[in-house]
Amino acid sequence: MEVVAGVLRNAQGQLLLAQRKPDGDLAGLWEFPGGKREADESAESALARELREELGVSVRECSPLIRVSWRYPHKAVRLDVYTVERWQGAVRAQEGQALHWSPLAELTRARMPAADWPAVRALRLPPRLLITPDSGDLRALADAAQRALSGPRCLLRLRLPQLSQVESRALAAQLLVRAQARHGDVLLGGDIDGALRLGCGLQLNARQLATLGARPLPEAQWCGASCHDAQDLARAALLDCDFAVLGPVLPTPSHPSAPALGWPRFAALCATAALPVYALGGLTPADHEHARALGAQGVAGIRGFWPGLAAA
Repeated sequence: MEVVAGVLRNAQGQLLLAQRKPDGDLAGLWEFPGGKREADESAESALARELREELGVSVRECSPLIRVSWRYPHKAVRLDVYTVERWQGAVRAQEGQALHWSPLAELTRARMPAADWPAVRALRLPPRLLITPDSGDLRALADAAQRALSGPRCLLRLRLPQLSQVESRALAAQLLVRAQARHGDVLLGGDIDGALRLGCGLQLNARQLATLGARPLPEAQWCGASCHDAQDLARAALLDCDFAVLGPVLPTPSHPSAPALGWPRFAALCATAALPVYALGGLTPADHEHARALGAQGVAGIRGFWPGLAAA
């Protein structure tokens, strides 16, 4: 089933939710307003029609947020979620449904359809994921990380094989306060115990993705996974990860022999995912808009994201 939904924000930054009918499918849950897409409609045309019918507004500007492929016990849906930046008309329920404006921080999983939750995660996640390079100058790297965390909101993945676990955790603790003050986060790579101790985020490695039986962190902490194919993406969703990092999209100097997905394959994999996906591999911040247009949450990277920082 093809479905569309729109994220509308009021002047206070609150998001509009509509309550599903008490006698229908997923009864009583609160969702982003939208509905089924007809066979002859584009997703944007379907969104404009549904919001006009349900809310009495005309969409003037919208942009893709995320495409979610989700399988309920009784049906499978593909949900295209758009951020509606501008609309004309006053929001009023046209079909007798209850409406509610809610702050993003107050959205709760138990009160929403499961297919809508990846869109909430996409709204909460930043557009960039920076991965630390193998710098020979740890002090310069720490200073560069502090500057990065003072800029636009991001996730910072510590990838420091030259450091011991104790040293990596100490650096994470040092950076964490600034990251969370900017509504970003620090991610440890594969160190579940360290993430639990520090209250920071985590990026699962391939072995953990294949062998873990459940999400290793509480929902309040970001948990991502390194992915390379559709099977990895499915495992990440099964473990209830918040996001995936998928690549390499393009050839990279650090892994020249690794086969690159290419943009068409990356887009196809994103379209089948049930969670936000960052594009990784041979990319720079300049690739952000192209990645977004193909369904990505944003871009992740190493070399192109740390100008002026010498690698080891």
